[in-house]
Amino acid sequence: MTEEEINAQITKVKDVLAKEGAELVGTNDMGMRKLAYPVDKHARGYYTVLFYKAEGPTIAELERNIKNNEEIIKFLTVKYSKNKEIAQFDKLVAQANKKPAPAAEAKAPEAETEATEA
Repeated sequence: MTEEEINAQITKVKDVLAKEGAELVGTNDMGMRKLAYPVDKHARGYYTVLFYKAEGPTIAELERNIKNNEEIIKFLTVKYSKNKEIAQFDKLVAQANKKPAPAAEAKAPEAETEATEA
């Protein structure tokens, strides 16, 4: 995929979050990386982590949209509920928001955490 197509896919996910009323608190575009193992014959993927706060139905709708998107080959949603986990989430959000503008190689990602590979 081209850089524009990747950005369009990330924007689609962000639009679903906005439409469903989720609060996007940080983004960490990690860029193109080698996958730990081949997925659908893909050896590399573009990693983006979205840090957001949302209710259960919003997360279900987001996951439904991602599952229907053939360009996203893998994703993960992580729920932070304990105080220690929430503190770690806040730390990750602060790190993601502290990063300079994304370069061509690296870009940025959620109180629920969504990691997508396109």
